[in-house]
Amino acid sequence: MFHRDGPTLRELARQALTSVEQGYDLLAPKFEHTPFRTPDPVLKAALARVGPPGSVGAALDVCCGTGAAMRVLRPLCRERVVGFDLSQGMLDEARQRVAEAPGTAAFDFVRGDARELPFDAAFDLITSFGAFGHIVEEDEPRLVRGIARALKPGGRFVFVTGQPPSALNPGYWVAKGFNAAMRVRNALWKPPFVMYYLTFLVPRARALLEAEGLDVEVREGDMPEPFGRLVTVIATKR
Repeated sequence: MFHRDGPTLRELARQALTSVEQGYDLLAPKFEHTPFRTPDPVLKAALARVGPPGSVGAALDVCCGTGAAMRVLRPLCRERVVGFDLSQGMLDEARQRVAEAPGTAAFDFVRGDARELPFDAAFDLITSFGAFGHIVEEDEPRLVRGIARALKPGGRFVFVTGQPPSALNPGYWVAKGFNAAMRVRNALWKPPFVMYYLTFLVPRARALLEAEGLDVEVREGDMPEPFGRLVTVIATKR
């Protein structure tokens, strides 16, 4: 599950007993060697239909982590690629890792809360990968509202999620059990560490995005194995 250069169980336990921000500051130097980092084949498949190189003006990657998606976005963009993350440690790591990425678009790095995006009609493309489990359900409308506000008319929000799993799938109950354990942890220990599974799945994501004036396209079958259950969602601002 973890690369030999990844975090130890002790380091993961220390992370889990802090806040999301502090936890990812601690994890940042080893994040690339964890299963939490979205694999490159998923990123490339999700962005394959965005357009040819240079077809996008400015792009924003929300909860950019160590910059994996920023490296894929840069060749697509003419102007700039902005990485936005709550963790300064993640941003510092991203700055180093994307420096030699192919392309000419400028890189910017902004620290902040994804629920309070400080942009207004600034981007042609917004992406987010692997971050929705850190947004509790009651905060999802704020996230979507900020993304819609940050998009230019005709701009697109691209992300990867899944359809609701069957209750007959053992993985469904594993995820439910993990979520229950996390709720108990957060009730007993402060600060909370927000990390849940089965979040922002297609039906809820579609409803929230359409409520903010975005047209939603769900693309199934684009992902390579073993990621075939994932779907790409492209939401376009009217």
